Amino acid sequence: MTESRLSADGRTLTVSVPMTFTKRGGRKLVISPDGAPSWVPPRRRIDNAMVKALARAFRWRKLMETGAYGTVEDIAAAEKINASYVSRVLRLTLLAPDIVEAILDGRQPAEMTLAALMQPFPVAWGEQQRVQYASKTKPSTGGLPHQTD
Repeated sequence: MTESRLSADGRTLTVSVPMTFTKRGGRKLVISPDGAPSWVPPRRRIDNAMVKALARAFRWRKLMETGAYGTVEDIAAAEKINASYVSRVLRLTLLAPDIVEAILDGRQPAEMTLAALMQPFPVAWGEQQRVQYASKTKPSTGGLPHQTD
């Protein structure tokens, strides 16, 4: 996969490494091709948008549990945002604790994005975990799968 060439005068070494670039959390990320050895340990990639959404979700859930707000519509009115968005963000509180921890630590799979998490996903933690860990070994359309029932 990796190729190297020495110039005719022997002064320049050109190394070609196949890779792709993708955006993640507003930053560019270099992805090596499948099967290529990793030359450095993976860095933690904390996705600030996902962390912020999780913080909002748990804050809003607490406000509803304590009675500060009675409905999703009450939160939406107070925050001056769409009730549908509040509902989708609140659903993040149903994520398995180890998935939440992985997101907060920046250890989530590269395919897991906020957009994917905002889609319906299985409520059962076991199913969420099975899908999350499977996505590390096989291609995925991103995040957790859509709920099928």
